[in-house]
Amino acid sequence: MEQCRKAGKSHWYHETQSTMSSQPPLSLMPEAAYVNDRFLLDLTVSETALTPFESWLKPAHQLADVLFPRTVLNDRLHTFSTYERMSTALTAAQVFGVQRLCRYYAARLAPLPGPDASRESNQRLAQITQYARQLAGSPSVINTRAREQLAEVGLTARDTVLINQIIGFIGFQARVAAIFQAFCRLPVRELPGQEMQRFARAARFQNPQTIWRPAASLVEYPPAHTKVRRQYSSSQCQMMAPVLMRDPSSFALLERILTSTLHTASPPSLLPLITLLTSRINGSAACF
Repeated sequence: MEQCRKAGKSHWYHETQSTMSSQPPLSLMPEAAYVNDRFLLDLTVSETALTPFESWLKPAHQLADVLFPRTVLNDRLHTFSTYERMSTALTAAQVFGVQRLCRYYAARLAPLPGPDASRESNQRLAQITQYARQLAGSPSVINTRAREQLAEVGLTARDTVLINQIIGFIGFQARVAAIFQAFCRLPVRELPGQEMQRFARAARFQNPQTIWRPAASLVEYPPAHTKVRRQYSSSQCQMMAPVLMRDPSSFALLERILTSTLHTASPPSLLPLITLLTSRINGSAACF
């Protein structure tokens, strides 16, 4: 794969493969990085309108700070740099297609020092970007081999969990931003020439008895599965606990979101449709 970055970081378009488009690139807006609200990105919504959603908006704001801290301290178990976090976020934002997010993460990425020009660094960034695009756009293609490829370029198990968390968070943030922009009667500008999320192939749903299980290479506490799961009331959290316990702070915030009014106050008639759509994108019969 050929790494391609527009000269001088003058555009937020970030790719690992050269592409041709008749659309002119959108200019970078450095001021987009300076926001007071790192989740809604200073979208003007009245406090009254936001009050019913505080049970999940507050942990979502906190999760943005956890996943994208001002300073990242790396060690042998945590090698995912600030640049790689922002690059991953921008790649996912491009797939989800909400321009507000793209401008924000591009503006935060632009001033960061990039990796060195070595072949190994280029391969690592290219593999990270490919994984981010695939997971955001076609989650069903992610398999054991995709995770092995991340390990081959130096990502640890904790790094792999983190990249998945970042991409999932950006997807959540993009949908919330689009909904509130529509609520405010603002246009949701989509990106020209970008592929959006695609449904998984129907063949994946031929076996309705399929059971979801965490990737063995990412499980933190194999002998303590049952004990760890019992700590959580949400069935979703119980399933994900053996993997996400690698980062208790972000997992605690995710649990608050999953057990908030975002789930409990949703009309029961809509929940099957929501889970069906999620399953159709993820390619997982177990989600439904």
